[in-house]
Amino acid sequence: MGDPKGFMQHDRRWPSRRPAEIRVGDWQEVYLYRNFEDAELKAQASRCMDCGIPFCNNGCPLGNLIPDWNDLVYSDKWQEAIERLHATNNFPEFTGRLCPAPCEAACVLGISDDPVTIKLVELTIVEHAWDNGWIVPVPPTHESGKKVAVVGSGPAGLAAAQQLRRAGHAVVCFERADRAGGLLRYGIPEFKMEKKFLDRRLEQMEAEGVEFRCSTEVGVDVTAQELQGEFDAVVLAGGATEWRDLPIPGRELGGIYQAMEFLPPANRVQEGDLAEHPFSAHDKNVVIIGGGDTGADCLGTSHRHGARSIHQFEIMPRPPGERDASTPWPTWPLQHRTSSAHEEGGDREFAINTVEFLSDDNGNVRALKTVRVEQNVVDGRMSFDPVEGSEEEFPAEIVMLAMGFTGPEKSPMLEQFGADLTDRGNVDRDDSWSTNVDNVYVCGDMGRGQSLIVWAIAEGRACAAAVDKALTGATQLPSPLTPSAQQLR
Repeated sequence: MGDPKGFMQHDRRWPSRRPAEIRVGDWQEVYLYRNFEDAELKAQASRCMDCGIPFCNNGCPLGNLIPDWNDLVYSDKWQEAIERLHATNNFPEFTGRLCPAPCEAACVLGISDDPVTIKLVELTIVEHAWDNGWIVPVPPTHESGKKVAVVGSGPAGLAAAQQLRRAGHAVVCFERADRAGGLLRYGIPEFKMEKKFLDRRLEQMEAEGVEFRCSTEVGVDVTAQELQGEFDAVVLAGGATEWRDLPIPGRELGGIYQAMEFLPPANRVQEGDLAEHPFSAHDKNVVIIGGGDTGADCLGTSHRHGARSIHQFEIMPRPPGERDASTPWPTWPLQHRTSSAHEEGGDREFAINTVEFLSDDNGNVRALKTVRVEQNVVDGRMSFDPVEGSEEEFPAEIVMLAMGFTGPEKSPMLEQFGADLTDRGNVDRDDSWSTNVDNVYVCGDMGRGQSLIVWAIAEGRACAAAVDKALTGATQLPSPLTPSAQQLR
């Protein structure tokens, strides 16, 4: 390493966030990445130890060569650093902003100290590369004569499409929304990732020859059979968009929305499609059911709408402040986390369950009836038992359900393809990413279930390598993993 004593000389530092009272008045990114000096970043990169076995590589589903580019940043070899970063990750500006960084959880330094700021170094490398014009279209050196359809333009679909195009195949990416990007476009709020960062990657891919057909739903606007007739292979990368519902008394009341009904209009306002949000949280009491990232996205969006009050519910008990013994290093730790949206306000309620939505005189929600719960495990099954005498009511004119996703939608597309599903409702695949249908493959959340952006990109890359090999007999595309090998990571 460039400085073998760096981890002893420098503490972990991170760019400051813009003051909460200022950032809730706009939709710009929260972090002041650009204010973090290169000299300070080099000091952070120098904390990467000569640890012998870099567990961070295995902690990252992409297998990012983290010690390599930390050392290159320390040595001011920025162009070599982006080449090493792009060797494993098509979109480091996405993961650098949105990934929860399992690599940092697996950092060897994290055993006894704060881990290396891997995500920060990654993001700074790629933004440095964009600023200096080093990221340019990479068209294929030859044309294979094969055509591949990619269904879905989220991170898995984009990764698969770019890799397959660079291997020389004609690639068409089908997207049912009016713009490409999937949840990156209409699920992730602008304050977490401004869409200009997505747009510049899409421009690069179009310049490389990837064709995007938006406002085209496979199974409706074009049939599965038409795709099979036109293309040599089809990659299903439509995500896991079947949201989990809460079927309790009062669910039919007005003012109760799924998170993915609430978040897309907020992004459409920023795109200029809408003048205002159709059901804004402005001056309303808001309750968000679900304590994960999607719930935090609803929280930050409600702050920017100017909500009167916000409560975020989580049925699980509050995690410990430090890594729990049940999740030892280098696994992803169970511990309490605070997002930028939580810093901006709102109240978090743990170990609470909603049992009924209460109505006003007009058929709209006015409050939630809740009970506190205790988590228990009986015969290996988890239960949440009500605590006697803990009933409460929380006023709410808007309720958002952010309880995750159960798998891919049961769409006409899957019916037309005749793809087998697993017991959990995901599209089944073998170790070559193939479904039971000839020349039809699946990657990302559609086959894996709801997961992280970094897993989606890794699966898209691996699936592309399998498709390339099937079409040509061999491949030079890297394949970071197989579906069965995921169980080991």
